[in-house]
Amino acid sequence: MVAERMGTDSPPPKGGRAREGGYKKASPRRWSEPLANKNARRLRREMTDAERQLWTRLRGKQLEGYRFRKQVPLGRFVADFACMEPQLIVEVDGGQHVDRTDHDDARTAWLETQGFRVLRFWNNEVSDNMEGVLQLIAMALREIDTDA
Repeated sequence: MVAERMGTDSPPPKGGRAREGGYKKASPRRWSEPLANKNARRLRREMTDAERQLWTRLRGKQLEGYRFRKQVPLGRFVADFACMEPQLIVEVDGGQHVDRTDHDDARTAWLETQGFRVLRFWNNEVSDNMEGVLQLIAMALREIDTDA
């Protein structure tokens, strides 16, 4: 990778790219807006019970070896859980989403244009049927891998 120098005498880090004021590690799949980053930090601290329960089963490559991240800023949105390879988003929705279907539909549409598949579950589905939720997530991961 070729990097331009931007006002610094030190070479870029391996895998880095130039930006004003120094170098930043390249991350082609991750882009976000500053407000989304701030919201993601807050949401990581304030996870719902259902999100916390699901996170304990997704973290550390527990689900068929796939790495998930929680509260991931993507564009102007924050995804509850994201598996970047393959590109799968898992959303856990509570009662507040009943009145926000337009926002959720717009978010899903934008994420799909970025190449992500989006799965949505209600809080009670996660709480009452964790094994079923995990099976559906695993099936989606296998389907995406097969299609790739």
